[in-house]
Amino acid sequence: MKAQRSKHLALATLAVLPAMMLVSCSGGDSGAEGGGSGEEVELTLAHSYNEDQPQHRCGAQVIADEVAAADVGVTVEIFPSSQLGGDADRISSVASGDIDLDIQGASALGSVYEPISVLDAAYVFEDADHLAAFMASDESKTVVDGFAEAAGVQTLGAWSAGARQFTAGKPITKPEDLEGLRIRFPGSPQFLMNADALGASATEVAYEELYLALQQGTVDGQENPITNIKAQNLAEVQDYLSMTNHQLNTNLIIAGPVWNELSGDQQDAVNAAVEKAVTEVTTCVEEDEAETLSAWKAEGAWEIVEDVDVDAFRSEALEYLESEYTGDSLEVFEAIRATAE
Repeated sequence: MKAQRSKHLALATLAVLPAMMLVSCSGGDSGAEGGGSGEEVELTLAHSYNEDQPQHRCGAQVIADEVAAADVGVTVEIFPSSQLGGDADRISSVASGDIDLDIQGASALGSVYEPISVLDAAYVFEDADHLAAFMASDESKTVVDGFAEAAGVQTLGAWSAGARQFTAGKPITKPEDLEGLRIRFPGSPQFLMNADALGASATEVAYEELYLALQQGTVDGQENPITNIKAQNLAEVQDYLSMTNHQLNTNLIIAGPVWNELSGDQQDAVNAAVEKAVTEVTTCVEEDEAETLSAWKAEGAWEIVEDVDVDAFRSEALEYLESEYTGDSLEVFEAIRATAE
């Protein structure tokens, strides 16, 4: 058991899974299967988001506060803003046990288990409720168990941090409107597949360089959730925000080897904290997006295009993805779609 983990390591997410899906989540006393020596345990929780984003203030902070309130001998120390490394580095550190808990996007986790990146596929989820239904269903065992086996990492829950939207110098209301536009997409395989599925010509640009790339005309448009679009002040360099809602920004809360060292009571406390955080993040994202969109409309910051043929985008994207996925990735895709209402 790791006791009172140092703050300074050498390194310089709408549904919680049912308890039955977590290997060591049974038990009640400190001697339950899954370990538990009665020592005080300090868990590290890392993520890449700023402290004013919902993933931190309504997610990571809620997990830390709820675990502390449970009084089961566990505290959680948060390291935001990639303090413990970028996504790829942190995934390795969770698997090795150097980081205990982490908040990651599904596409990033695809670097160690490709099928999990399907959770970031274009239009694979109808909405945040569909994500919740999938993660609460037996269908999710396909990807959760596969990820645990491949990476040795437990998935404790998942939330949606909002849907991704297009911005450009013209409205994007149907797939044909993307023709001839250079659209910035993140460089992960799943995001680039999404670009192909949507009919977009993808250009890879680092997130930190996005504003300048749009300002200089290196790219014609981009896609991000509302919170990121606001944080980057993209209304200053783009004219139209098109509400395509083409992909949920899915975060997963994962745990490394320390999970099996916690007692049953401690696991229960962490699970309950994650459950509370999933609810809080969902509410925070909805409120933040509504407030931002209202302010943009009042200010006339840019043209917000809501008359989008989402059915045309969805039909084209899902047909493409179903034809491209194979093996376990296709199985995950079909399992997600099977839970759509």
